[in-house]
Amino acid sequence: MLLLSPSPSLSTPTHPFLVKHNLCSRDLTRTMLKHKKCRIHDKFQPCAFATSEPTSQIGFCRRDLVLFGLSSSFSLIFPTLGSLAEEELKMAPLVDEINSYSYLYPVELRSKKFLFKWVESRKPERYSSAAPLSPDARLRIVQERVDIIDNLIISVSIGPPNSQFLKTKDKKTWTAKDVADSVLSDKSALRVTSSQRMAESSVLDAHSSEIDGEPYWFYEYLVRKSPTKTAQESNLYRHYVASTAERDGYLYSLNASTLNKQWDKMGPFLEKTVASFRLIPPTEYYVPPYKDPWRFW
Repeated sequence: MLLLSPSPSLSTPTHPFLVKHNLCSRDLTRTMLKHKKCRIHDKFQPCAFATSEPTSQIGFCRRDLVLFGLSSSFSLIFPTLGSLAEEELKMAPLVDEINSYSYLYPVELRSKKFLFKWVESRKPERYSSAAPLSPDARLRIVQERVDIIDNLIISVSIGPPNSQFLKTKDKKTWTAKDVADSVLSDKSALRVTSSQRMAESSVLDAHSSEIDGEPYWFYEYLVRKSPTKTAQESNLYRHYVASTAERDGYLYSLNASTLNKQWDKMGPFLEKTVASFRLIPPTEYYVPPYKDPWRFW
């Protein structure tokens, strides 16, 4: 768990969680068209477009189709912002074909000439070789990026449902709160019980939406305790937003967080990222979590 000092470099008003968010599809379309142009001239450096391995082998057409589909399905659920807001925040897509998901993350706030300083701390990898989040290794991080300067973390984790909270295999009967409790019960680096792990977290909001015929569960929560015990202040905690979807008997979750002191500034951008999370159609590079569970390479 990273607990860092807040950055005063950005200020933006607070927005309700997943109410006024949009993928800015016009900006995304323009970004992808620019990317194709760069592809033609073999000049990739100027294109602010993040991808994951092994994208160099598959070209850009398939990824573009995925992102067009992501943008169109998202626009049906969340209200459209004005053109000014669409021009304000620039976001870049990440597509992980190993685990078959995608999301958008913020890269620039144009009006303030503010650039996010993302570093990919964990490149996409298969579930069997990913870093565990708890001693039982049920929940594992398969991809992570951090902005150390601005106290931001975006990570994707995969793990099986916890039968203590999700008692049936019919995901259409699962509530967002039960899904949140299932994920959070397995999210701890300490050797503690599921109830103790949950005590570290407080779920503020949970709801579900159907996207492309599949349920997605969204939740907002606080983690008040640092697993590494580096923070001595009782009021120092991280503010998270998350989205979870199910496939092949596993829960795929995107978590985005910042320090509570940073939430008013950074929270709206993280909410956009979480709202953009999608499971995408598997390609030949997809590795199901259940495949070779004890393989670590």
